Formats: sequence, structure tokens, C-alpha cells
Amino acid sequence: MTRPGRRLPILIFALVWLSCAWFGSWEFNPNNATRLFAAISLVEDGDATIDEFADLTIDKARFAGHAYLDKAPGMTLMAMPAVAIAHMATGETAADQILLAGEPHFTRYLRLRQRIAVAIGPALLTALAAALLYDLGLALTGRAGAGVFAALGFALATPVWGWSTTLLGHAPVAALLVIALWSTWTARGLWPRALLVGLALGWAVVVEYQAALVGGVVAIWAVTHWWPHPRRWRMIGVAALGGFVALVPLGLYNLLAYGTAFHLGYQDVVGFEGMNQGLFGLGVPRPSVLWAILFGSHRGLVWVAPALVLFAPFGLARLADTRPTRALAIMAATGVAVALLVNAAYFYWDGGNSTGPRHAIPLVGLAAIGLAPWWASLSRRAARAGLAALLGLAMAMNLMIASADIFAPPDYDWPVWSLVWKVRFSAGQLQTLPGEWFGWSPWAGLGLYCAIAAPLLALIVHHARRSDRP
Repeated sequence: MTRPGRRLPILIFALVWLSCAWFGSWEFNPNNATRLFAAISLVEDGDATIDEFADLTIDKARFAGHAYLDKAPGMTLMAMPAVAIAHMATGETAADQILLAGEPHFTRYLRLRQRIAVAIGPALLTALAAALLYDLGLALTGRAGAGVFAALGFALATPVWGWSTTLLGHAPVAALLVIALWSTWTARGLWPRALLVGLALGWAVVVEYQAALVGGVVAIWAVTHWWPHPRRWRMIGVAALGGFVALVPLGLYNLLAYGTAFHLGYQDVVGFEGMNQGLFGLGVPRPSVLWAILFGSHRGLVWVAPALVLFAPFGLARLADTRPTRALAIMAATGVAVALLVNAAYFYWDGGNSTGPRHAIPLVGLAAIGLAPWWASLSRRAARAGLAALLGLAMAMNLMIASADIFAPPDYDWPVWSLVWKVRFSAGQLQTLPGEWFGWSPWAGLGLYCAIAAPLLALIVHHARRSDRP
């Protein structure tokens, strides 16, 4: 790698982390709130019940007369350090608050803990995954520009950006799959990389249980990828150990909450009868739903991630044309297919309030692998300029989504236009760091972000072009 190229992973990490940590999401959204309420109870009270918060969220479970988190506990466990940091900094607890939605002091109390949790959790994971995608794209194509296209196409040109401002698990799972994939590809007999594979895949399951299905595809590929290596059993064993270690907190949480390591909050969900159908709401994939996930006017992925949907499949096909990368391409395509089929089989497939298909987001990292070879395959400058323009358009669109509303209600058709732009963004209904904490106007907060992010992006483009010069 040339000297300019060495700076690119750091610059990409900085840009993506800043972009995800700068913008916020509504702390009283039930998916955000229930995870944060459970983290607060664990840190401040030493138990997993959320009885005092039960009236503030529709997302909850009932067990033995108490209210609990109804999700996989991974994001709650990741939020616990943020709750502890905020407590040490302010001395405030939930017991000091008036527990009403919209009450100013309580809102600020929740917002501080959520923003810290996002900055050290989803934003950090997404930024790391973007930097690793750059490295993988560079390794696959030998071109820094291709790696940059894959990294930005994953993190800032899809709703991964918006979901990385929340406590939902979709973006972290997408990032953890990328981390596992990169670690597998670069392990070369190194046991720490094999350990990271197991840790990443295991923790993805703790964050979202259904990640076991896509993660299983990555795990099978890891075994086949390592099989010719003389240290294969050592690597497989270390990866299995990492997976077990990552799953231990899940068992401990369940033991604390339910008295047994094998009881799940999904078994006691309140108010969502569809969760009782099939396996926790999973039935048979429906072709009409699959179409709606990809191309529908309410949730279609193509309308919020056009560069990914339109060009990643061609890039994966190019990877499949060569023997050294064929298995990687097959794994990525299979993982994408599994994620889509799981989403299409889910009773609540549209995700309720969601800009784009939120349950399909874990596929984004695997699909983004195809962006690098597609960029590298374009020899004409005009073709690359057109592809870069589409990427820029997708980034601008996802900037609007991340800053204005990642939680579009299901009754909005073409939500990026009808809600995000017309109702939220154009009216200045933005959630920015300076706006929420320092009293800046929404546009001033967005302007400061652009003043920082634009030079970072320009540096990334500059260094990529220098690195790719003959």
C-alpha cells in the first residue's frame, strides 16, 4: 500500500464514526426505549425488570408478573457502559426523574445515555466495518478507489447510516458480519483473527437471534476457507471458543432475568400476536413480500440504497468468475439470499416504523463486497464518474434520512420523498449533536457537520486517487 493509501482506513473510520455519532434518533421510539430501559435497570437497580418504564413502551415482555425487555439483550448489554458513564458524570438516576414521555428532564436523561451508547456501540462498529471493507476491497482489486467505494457504499449510502444512530441491532449485525468476514479472509493461520471470527458471529446472535442464520453461512465458509491450512483445527477451535465466550453474556442475562439460561424474552412478548406464529413470527417466505422488500414503494431497498442494489450483484458475479474468490462470492450471495428470505418469512416483515426494510439491513455488508470489484472493472472515466455520482446521491439521501427520520411510519408511500424530505428535512426537523446539546439551530448543526465531513471526504478521495496512480 502506498503512503497515501495507509491513511485511508483512518480517514474512513473517522468520517463514518462522526457521521453516525453526529445525528440522533427519537429516544422514546419503543425499540430504542425498551433496550435503554433494560440497561438502566441493570446498572442502577441490578435487575432486568422494566416495571417502572412499562407504560412508556409497547415493546415489552411479561414474565412472572414483571415487565422485561422483549428483544435479544445484546444492544442492552452494549448500552450498559453508557448508562454507567452518564451516571458517574451526572449522578442522576431514573429514580430522580418524572417518568413521562416528553418530560424535559427525563428526555434529556434518556437522550444523554442513548447518545453515548450509540457513539461507543453502533457508530463504532459501523466505522470499523467500513474501514475493514476498504481493506478487503483493496485486497480483492488492488485499487484504493474500489475499497473506498465499497466502504462508503456500505456505511453512508445505505440506511446502515440511519440505523447506526439508534439502539436497534440491524446495523451492528451488518457490521459484525463484515468483521467476521474480514477476519476469516485475513486470518492466514493467525489465531487472534480466528478468535475474532467467533466473537463477532457469536455476538451478532446476542444482538439479534436471527443473525444465527446468516452467521451460519459465514461460519461454514470460514471452515471451508481455512480447511487447506495446516493449522485448520487450531483456527476452527479458537473460533468456536470465541463464539462460546460471546454467547456467555446471553446466558447470564437470561439467568438473571428468568432464572434459567434458556428462556428468551421473545417467548413472552405482549401485544404482538404474530410472534406466536411459526418460530417467533418466522413462517414461509412470501414472493410478494420479497418484491416489496427490494422494490416496493413503502420499504423498497433500491430506493434507499440504489448503488448497492443495482451494482453489488454484478460485482459479486465478477468475484465468482475467478477461482480464488469464487467461494467468497458464493458465501456473500448466499448470505444475502438468506437474509432476504428470513425477512420475507417474518410476520412483521415491514418493521413497523422504518425508512427502508430494516430487517434486511444485515445483508448490506455482505452485498457491499461486490461494490469494489464492480468499480475496479470500469475502465472508462465517464463510467466511474457516473457511478460516483450515484453514490453521492445515495449518500445525500441517507444524510437526510439519518438526520431527519429513520423511523418512517408504514402509512407513508415513497417515504424518502413524502416524509423525510417534505415533512422533516425541508422543515428543519433535524436531530444534530449541536442542536440537541448546545442550542444550535438545526441548519447550523447540519452545516457544522458538513464543514467537518466534507474535508474528510475530500481527503479520502484525494488519497485514493493518489494511491491508484500508476
